[in-house]
Amino acid sequence: MSKARESIVVMKFGGTSVEDAKAMRRTASIVQGRRDRGLRAVVVVSAMARVTDQLLASAAAAGRGDRPGALAIAARLRNRHIETAAELVSGDRVHRLQTALDQEFDALDDLLRGIAAVGELTPRTNDLVVSFGERLSSRMVAEAFDELGLNGTQVDARTCIITDANYGKAAPQEDAIERQLLALVLPLVEAGKTPVMGGFIGSTAEGITTTLGRGGSDYTAALVGGGLHAGAIEIWTDVNGIMTTDPRICPDALRVKTISFEEAAELAYFGAKVLHPATILPAVQKSIPVWVLNSRNPENEGTRITAIAPRCVSPFKSIAAKKKLTIIDIVASRMLMSHGYLKAVFDVFDKYQCIIDMVSTSEVSISVSVDSNQRLPEICAELSKIADVKMEGHKALVCLVGEDIRGQHGIAAQVFAAVRHVNVRMISQGASEINMSFMIDEDDVDEAVKSLHAAFFANPDPNIFDVAARPAVTH
Repeated sequence: MSKARESIVVMKFGGTSVEDAKAMRRTASIVQGRRDRGLRAVVVVSAMARVTDQLLASAAAAGRGDRPGALAIAARLRNRHIETAAELVSGDRVHRLQTALDQEFDALDDLLRGIAAVGELTPRTNDLVVSFGERLSSRMVAEAFDELGLNGTQVDARTCIITDANYGKAAPQEDAIERQLLALVLPLVEAGKTPVMGGFIGSTAEGITTTLGRGGSDYTAALVGGGLHAGAIEIWTDVNGIMTTDPRICPDALRVKTISFEEAAELAYFGAKVLHPATILPAVQKSIPVWVLNSRNPENEGTRITAIAPRCVSPFKSIAAKKKLTIIDIVASRMLMSHGYLKAVFDVFDKYQCIIDMVSTSEVSISVSVDSNQRLPEICAELSKIADVKMEGHKALVCLVGEDIRGQHGIAAQVFAAVRHVNVRMISQGASEINMSFMIDEDDVDEAVKSLHAAFFANPDPNIFDVAARPAVTH
């Protein structure tokens, strides 16, 4: 990689980092800090906090034929953005920005009227409605950056993030993305500008708006970082980085100073909300370090995610919990030793695009855990044609992540001794060297996590964990 590209840092700011004029100015000061260090920033922003949910609600209302309801939501969003613009910038710039925002909202209103008239909301149209959040926030942030001397310039992410046509969860086309970034964004960086793009949104090669799925702004940042061969990718959130567990459950949770890509991906998938699971793949492929940082506490070092993590004396780095899961028990004594039984079972889950979190099998029975979703009755109805099926809801998966768990003697005994007072329903370890997971009742999650954290983080490795910042907890 050229030295010039190493000075590029892709900075992603989430919804709470751009939720109002004050937050946007704080974001600008963080970017200025990077520029003061000789780095060149490319900024990716989410929609303002809660805007995506309101856009989804407006689209759903229009789809039901509730035109007044849909337009009322859009009117409230318009007022919020217009008022924020007035606080954010000054002089002629206010009028120019508010006019641009009004034009976007006029287009949104027309779109909602059209959906209500037809009385149908397609995934393609839903993507177009929800894309307005990032289009609006990136315009506002770029204008604020420009006023504050950062040479901000908006880049419509849809011109760069090229995807397939799987609306709602489009797959990026990385070669096409790299070509567009090098053609459209790199020249701006080299001219001393600060490009600002909306995360989460893209378009097909034909120019039809798509989205990458919820949490996709992180993914956008990784795609941009990968495509530009940047020196670093920074994910700015409202927490100090990846923690040893949820601080709301354990107030003495510690910041993890450094962690491997593989560990971070496991944590992200199994419930740690800091990162989107797919986020880091483009960074892994290009060996670009990813930092998780706090926009409300920018002096904090955050968490560094690298290809290979340094050795850690503690067996685990973090404990995550994923709730709202369902266990499905599939028992088929009449299929004992029958060839094709497993395939028949998993074909049903594949048909309904239902993702399985954990699997446990014996000769006649299979237990799987899945995200509770509305297709479960249909899935169980199909499975019951080949087996006896039982479903248990309100389950949770507790996941302990750390390097080389499999190589640590007696670790399983220590884990289950720590939660001996909790009923464990399913266990999984062999599939991964860095993940030990088990299923329990949702109501037992807090108790289990507290017990595990007390057992495994009593004497944390100071090279890996921010021990100095550990709060004093009174009992």
